[in-house]
Amino acid sequence: MALSTGLKGKRALVTGASGGLGEHFARLLAREGVSVAIAARRLADCERISSELIAAGRQAIAVRLDVADSVSVAAGVGDVVAGLGGIDILVNNAGIADTRAWLDTDEARFDAVLDTNLKGAFLVAKACAAQMRDAGSGGAIVNIASILGLGVSGHVGPYATSKAALIQMTKSMALEWARHGIRVNALCPGYIETDINRDFFASEAGAAMIKRIPQRRLGQPSDLDGALLLLAGEVGAYITGTTIAVDGGHLLAPL
Repeated sequence: MALSTGLKGKRALVTGASGGLGEHFARLLAREGVSVAIAARRLADCERISSELIAAGRQAIAVRLDVADSVSVAAGVGDVVAGLGGIDILVNNAGIADTRAWLDTDEARFDAVLDTNLKGAFLVAKACAAQMRDAGSGGAIVNIASILGLGVSGHVGPYATSKAALIQMTKSMALEWARHGIRVNALCPGYIETDINRDFFASEAGAAMIKRIPQRRLGQPSDLDGALLLLAGEVGAYITGTTIAVDGGHLLAPL
């Protein structure tokens, strides 16, 4: 008998969903029968994506949400609850990166990365977990971390620091919230090809980086689908506090 994700009829909030992996995750969940809130700072892009999903017969709403702003998070999560009737799944995807060396990183840039990638994930997870607890229905939180939170590479210091802390925060939240039926896990993508990095990986330096991946290829967004559905769905009901790396074996080699 085929396994079922148990996702049909669930309600999900996906942050950073105005493009890239966030948009991919939102579309994936919508195809599984999940009602999806497309959330990001760029509301126009969220509205475009939600309109396309609705036109395809899916359930979706667009929500403006700045994860680094506690007022925006409270309002955004409130809008999701009002629009969908509740939240069963959170995909904490919003994040930013920086490629400066540590000695070239100023306080403002360090704060910007940590505020979005770590504090933002905390604010949204806390707001959603409180709603899940009060509803008494439990839920699933998937924090999108990175293999750079598990391994070391140069010129990504604040980003790697934020993702390492996010992994530890995931474990701590999972421990505290398990009693409420809330599962919290971290998904750590390796190098995934997107519109943002496609030109770089087509360059000589990018090609050299790809050669260091044991599978000798970049990941595609669809390579993350199985892990995301496992961590978000009922098929993974006994999985919490874990970290899954999807990286083509990259962590087995120097990053």
